[in-house]
Amino acid sequence: MKLESFWQANAPVFKGAAQTPLPERADVVIIGGGFSGISAARSLAKQGIDVVVLEKNGIMSEASARNGGHCNSGIAKSFADLVARKGLEKASEMYRAYDSAVNYVSGIVKEEDIACDFRFCGKLKLASKPAHFDGLRAACELMRKTVDPEVELISAADIGREIDSQAFHGGLLQQRGASMHMGKFGVGLAEAAVRHGARIYEHHAVTAMTRLSGQRHRISTAKGDIIADKVLLATGCSSDGPFPWVQRRIVPVGSFIIVTAPLAPDLLHRLLPHDRTYVNSMNIGNYFRTTADHRLVFGGRARFAISNPASDSRSGEILRSAMGKVFPALASAPVDYCWGGMVDMSADRLPHAGEENGVYYTMGYSGHGTQMSVWMGNVMADLISGRADNNPWNDKPWAPVPGYFGKPWFLPLTGLYYKAKDRLF
Repeated sequence: MKLESFWQANAPVFKGAAQTPLPERADVVIIGGGFSGISAARSLAKQGIDVVVLEKNGIMSEASARNGGHCNSGIAKSFADLVARKGLEKASEMYRAYDSAVNYVSGIVKEEDIACDFRFCGKLKLASKPAHFDGLRAACELMRKTVDPEVELISAADIGREIDSQAFHGGLLQQRGASMHMGKFGVGLAEAAVRHGARIYEHHAVTAMTRLSGQRHRISTAKGDIIADKVLLATGCSSDGPFPWVQRRIVPVGSFIIVTAPLAPDLLHRLLPHDRTYVNSMNIGNYFRTTADHRLVFGGRARFAISNPASDSRSGEILRSAMGKVFPALASAPVDYCWGGMVDMSADRLPHAGEENGVYYTMGYSGHGTQMSVWMGNVMADLISGRADNNPWNDKPWAPVPGYFGKPWFLPLTGLYYKAKDRLF
């Protein structure tokens, strides 16, 4: 069992990194070389804007290539709660943003001819307890009336046509779900950004940022300084760097994933005949999907812990056990890959984007960033260039997490809380 991301291990090598010293200035400097940052760089470069990306490691080295590979809506069962908090108009705008994001990713794949196994397959939310099905039914009724007439409720009696498992009691099917190979997409996106004129500097960790005037900043790295007319912060949950404002608002939460060895295609077809993306309804739940080479990708929170090799390995054994409970036929299936990654969780579990102290930012995708991060890169590019303001997440004020200053001391307690909720409800 290799302790590395399947997506990263099986992606082409990115050959477009800048090899020259940092320029003295740029129109826009983007801090963070994941989906948000690279997508924004591509869009800005297409507009003829001089853009530089600074990434502390290699591109797509964090959440963008360490997730489950689902590309679908992050709002389903929680839509009613979102309506209660934000009102129907704003909640509907947020829901439709996810559909726009999936379509945007699909468009980039076609436009840039990125070979990343992208396909529309639908997302199935699975009721892990009979009582959870009532919540899915209520969500389905509300969504059909307001934002998604194609959403489908699948009863406990019919769930067997979707998944060969005794672990579930019905489900909610959203048709616009998709999946793709995250590593191949990420490298393809970065290569496209470079083709359009963006300069991407890997291994350029930002050590200081000084506001000069308005939105102009001097950005320092160990390899030199650069003056930016405008700055976009797209670091996710990174605790490194001089960014205390966002670090008080983003909590890093570990998510862990295993990938099996290639399985017999007929076995996978029997277990998952429609080959969708899947997520269960528990607070500490699981998500899964297949790959183009017939593996099962199975992930979840597993443990409320920071990702590191020892933590990833322990989490992998928890996931292996969970996979066997959902699919007894896979209880002894060999596991080839196991890894962890940090989710950039916000307190309200929604993305946040806008401008603060002369710096633009987009982050807080809370485990649903595969498509939203790519789309928000383009949204922020348009905002920065003055083309348009289509940002649905600029819902100020964005308050800091009480008692939190960058070290998530409360994660074990949070895990106990959610485990208790899963037992009781």
